[in-house]
Amino acid sequence: MKYCGSQFYDNDENFQSYQERRSQQENANDTLEKPVFLEMLGDVKGLRILDLGCGDAAFGRELLARGCSHYTGVEGSKNMMQAAVNNLAGTTAEVIHETLEKWDFPPQRYDLVISRLVLHYIEDLAAILSGVYRTLRPNGRIVFSVEHPTITSTLQPSGTRANWIVDRYFHTGYREQQWMGGQVFKYHRTIEDYFLLLQQAGFRVEALRESRPQRENFLHEETYLRRMRIPLFLFLAGTKS
Repeated sequence: MKYCGSQFYDNDENFQSYQERRSQQENANDTLEKPVFLEMLGDVKGLRILDLGCGDAAFGRELLARGCSHYTGVEGSKNMMQAAVNNLAGTTAEVIHETLEKWDFPPQRYDLVISRLVLHYIEDLAAILSGVYRTLRPNGRIVFSVEHPTITSTLQPSGTRANWIVDRYFHTGYREQQWMGGQVFKYHRTIEDYFLLLQQAGFRVEALRESRPQRENFLHEETYLRRMRIPLFLFLAGTKS
């Protein structure tokens, strides 16, 4: 199946719906995903950073403010690309309009490669991780987040989620989802799959985390308790051996 996740955002209505959701109070990205991701990144001062599927690159601007020496974002969506250019205006950052599947990773250029909630759209993840290994300098790191396999395994064949019951967990492959009025396909893998793919690419796996909610990140107790029911995101970090 030939599918590119970035194409979802080139539908103007989908793009607008996504931007509105991200701006909502207590959205899952800011309350669950971002806090863990920042913990795993640690100090970024002086680092050359590559962001795979950078979206609107608002995070890139934040990394520059945290002291990274250079930021490069790769983004396949035209709408997201334009938003990224706008967000990074006046900085030294670079944004490349290309899909991850087609981009040619330059050798030994970056100290840190990141990807936030993008790699679960990729079918040939081994090829992407091989490119990441090539583009990292010695002892460089990769940190990425994906939708948790307990989420991707609950996607129903009809494209709607009827419940949270994990099903066909060990059957890897694309699962259809109706999301914000549009249709997306996410590539389901197990936790073990992600771990082994990182190892097989040559990385020493240094961390595996899940999006366990922290009460201080939520305004409302009800939202916090709801998020305690099931993990939404999975995080891994590895070092180039």
